[in-house]
Amino acid sequence: MKKGFWQYFFQGSAGKDFSAWQVELTSRCPLKCRMCNRVEYEEFPRKDMSLDNFKRLLPYFKDVEAVVLEGWGESLLHKNLIECIRLVKKEGPQVGFVTSGKGLNETYICELIQAEVDFIGFSLAGATSKTHDSIRVNSHLPTLLNNIQAFQEMKARLKFPAPRLHIVYLLLKENIREVPLLIKIAQELGIEEVVLINLIHVTNAWQDEQKVFGHQGLKDFEKILEEAKRKAGEHKIKLKLPSLSPGDVPVCAENPLRNLYISSDGEVSPCVYLNPPLPTPFKRFFQGKEFLVDRVNFGNLFREPLQGIWNDRNYVEFRNCFERRKKKYEEMALSLLDPDKRKGFSEGCFPDPPEFCKTCHKILGV
Repeated sequence: MKKGFWQYFFQGSAGKDFSAWQVELTSRCPLKCRMCNRVEYEEFPRKDMSLDNFKRLLPYFKDVEAVVLEGWGESLLHKNLIECIRLVKKEGPQVGFVTSGKGLNETYICELIQAEVDFIGFSLAGATSKTHDSIRVNSHLPTLLNNIQAFQEMKARLKFPAPRLHIVYLLLKENIREVPLLIKIAQELGIEEVVLINLIHVTNAWQDEQKVFGHQGLKDFEKILEEAKRKAGEHKIKLKLPSLSPGDVPVCAENPLRNLYISSDGEVSPCVYLNPPLPTPFKRFFQGKEFLVDRVNFGNLFREPLQGIWNDRNYVEFRNCFERRKKKYEEMALSLLDPDKRKGFSEGCFPDPPEFCKTCHKILGV
């Protein structure tokens, strides 16, 4: 079964109930990225989770392998980010986030390292300034790369092995040809992990056209990624490649069976893609068609205990949809050893996913 996105960055701990909790500290962001859902909405919320509310989550973290302090905003903007990291560390999980790097300076970098944050991903959308800056508007690639280099130098100066730094690169038609160059940049920066991801939450026609998976130019794209894979191997860089060929998967990489998402308001959702801070229903493009999808949350952790939310009848049924798909997958895997049973299975035979997930690209395994 496909490994969950966040499971790639940390080693699992035996006996913990949850793999990862994604906690949105803020929905504020200094960038205006062309692939972000906020480009379609002028009144995008700008909210921060208060430190007092964040502390309400702490008792639950002992049962979580990793806490990802990230949502629809830039976590570096949260005034209590360092304190939040320290509080999570006291409860035992690994902790980190993905960032645009906007707002970093030597003092902030030093504070993050001394807080013992475990992992930080830096978001790139191009390996040249022309490409990156035109997609991640208000970001400047040379400044971002300088900040990554400053992180590496500060770690060496303080003799801290952490945080593990990686690059997260969103694949688009406009930037996929720069992936081999990205590997060279990673090698020069001493980055040992590069994660390529697909555009999942599509809200307008430009974004829909920019997807690299499932298109006629697939062979050309795959050749580019093969070249990048070869270069990564030469430099001993771990390269995580997404699938470019959509297909039915039993449980998506967000893995709602062991992960959950908490918005800055405290709303609990199966994943970040089901609860963007947008008017409901919100717009979503899927396989060339436009859909309206209701936001999904099953309770508020600032007002209700986790047990009540997790055992909510609707939340249980949501997870049961994936449990049934997982069971079918396991039956299919066993059938490979039994030709008679194998005849009873065909492609696309999984039970239906939850209604909200039927128009999400994650269910296609990309």
